[in-house]
Amino acid sequence: MLGTVTELDLRLIRVFLTVVEAGGISAAQTALNTTQPTISAQLATLEARVGFRLCERGRGGFSVTPKGTQFIEAARRLLAAAEGFRVEVQHINRKVSGSINIGLLGQIDPVANRKIGQAVARLRARHEGLYFHFTELSSSLLEEKIINGHIDLAIGYFWHRLPSIDYFPLFPETQIAYCAPSHPLFEQVGALTREDVSGFDWVWPSHPLPEMPAPTSIERLTVLTDSMDGAALLILSGQHLGFLPQHYATRHEQLGQLHPLNPDLLRYEVSFHAAVRHSARQRDLVSAFLNELIEIFGSPL
Repeated sequence: MLGTVTELDLRLIRVFLTVVEAGGISAAQTALNTTQPTISAQLATLEARVGFRLCERGRGGFSVTPKGTQFIEAARRLLAAAEGFRVEVQHINRKVSGSINIGLLGQIDPVANRKIGQAVARLRARHEGLYFHFTELSSSLLEEKIINGHIDLAIGYFWHRLPSIDYFPLFPETQIAYCAPSHPLFEQVGALTREDVSGFDWVWPSHPLPEMPAPTSIERLTVLTDSMDGAALLILSGQHLGFLPQHYATRHEQLGQLHPLNPDLLRYEVSFHAAVRHSARQRDLVSAFLNELIEIFGSPL
């Protein structure tokens, strides 16, 4: 009588069920890809393991015994349970559940946004139980939220390089200086010099990056803001000059609402990074999403 069910027992049970479904040992040879003597030996071994005869076989043909009939039902339930267990374990391994909290700088280039979406899609294709929570934050809040644990990963540009945070470059952004038609310099746009624009008021980021040299004296940086929409409104008012991401200002240019002061001179490039706490990188989900971002942005935009 069986005490424990081994892997060998499972193989022998499958042989027996195949013989039953084929209607005999001879007919099962092709399905099992083995010889009749081998099958007979395997059935005998199984019968020795269970302690009773499962089937009659010989010159009189093949037939299942009454106990064999009961065994067939039990065996099918066993194999179905084993298959269900295998599938469930694979499901556990493939479909990790959990959530990732992401902080994003507002008004990211649509092309870059599409790639971030691709990273999300790739990860959720492997882990359907995974959920993302996206929060739009100003650049001044991204690092703060990372440090205090409110977000797991941030995508933006950062003026600090804090030792407790890892930074991974993703993509560049071009910022260009603009003015509106009502500004006194509008008639001269296109070839203005730094000296030409230094005597006017500017809207300026609250936390400028090292890549962003001030275009005028600090007295002329009369408005400080981390809001891109706020900066655009002030430039559109005709009272201020200011830098905006080129992708953001394109629509205003098409409508004739803004024009670059000198796109070859009054411009700079900033680098967007993914930023994570050292401890957050230990989480499998955060690390997996970070790896997807790095891989996707490693290809041409």
